Amino acid sequence: MAGHTGHRKSSRIAVFTTRFAPSPTGQLHLGHAYSALLAYDMAQAARGRFLLRIEDTDTARCTPAFEAQIYDDLAWLGLAWETPVLRQSNNTAAYDAAITHLGDLGLLYPCSCTRSDIRSAASAPQEGAPMHGPDGLIYPGTCRNRSWEDRKDSDAVRLNIARALDQLTTLPAYTETGIHPALRLTRAHFIEGVGDVVLARRDTKTAAYHLSVVVDDAAQGITHVIRGEDLATATPIHVLLQALLGCETPIYRHHRLIRDEGGKRLAKRDDARAIALYRREGASPQDIRRMVGL
Repeated sequence: MAGHTGHRKSSRIAVFTTRFAPSPTGQLHLGHAYSALLAYDMAQAARGRFLLRIEDTDTARCTPAFEAQIYDDLAWLGLAWETPVLRQSNNTAAYDAAITHLGDLGLLYPCSCTRSDIRSAASAPQEGAPMHGPDGLIYPGTCRNRSWEDRKDSDAVRLNIARALDQLTTLPAYTETGIHPALRLTRAHFIEGVGDVVLARRDTKTAAYHLSVVVDDAAQGITHVIRGEDLATATPIHVLLQALLGCETPIYRHHRLIRDEGGKRLAKRDDARAIALYRREGASPQDIRRMVGL
């Protein structure tokens, strides 16, 4: 499978390579500025590579205007990146190849459950208190016995986490250099705390975040993933998929989040802290650096 991702495991010492991977579904805000600047500064300090990736599979919300604004804001901040930029909408063949490979291994199954179905099943009396994982409610396994060959266009695609673990001779591990220690990955953690995650969505027929980010990081030769602490709980999923697909596992650094006065992390709908607004009000790139603590 490593040939599909374009990033085979190697014993060679790799050049420090990191990326910033925004979605063009809104304006970049101070939180994005912090993550991008931190990754760029670390790449510069290591004399490494800083790459940009556009995660544009959400066709309902992604727009060319927001994508153009991303390039403009990052350039204004003083960042430079290699071209061409990897755009997920142009990389669907690689995601399809990964799905095919995992399906051939017997690790996937189709799922027709809606979010309402999952809530109802997870809260049934015999199930006990619903458990939450990185993607919300942990899937109760309603469709787990369906055959991979039985999948329909309207189905989501799920990873059978127990079978995936059985596929490996040892449990995966990873290195964390950020504010959270690396989780000790056990079988119980995956089955009870993660569950059968979605790898392809039923609504858009596109690869879900967990699969696309692993395939993309492999394709771009990413050695260091620098991202917010809100994604720390997703890392075990990515490390597991890397092991299944024969990809290198990067070093992870999960950083603090930029929050508003009430302690709530910033969202794209919070236009009051958009980089573009600060620019219009006369702020400089150094002002932005000071605002985010850099």
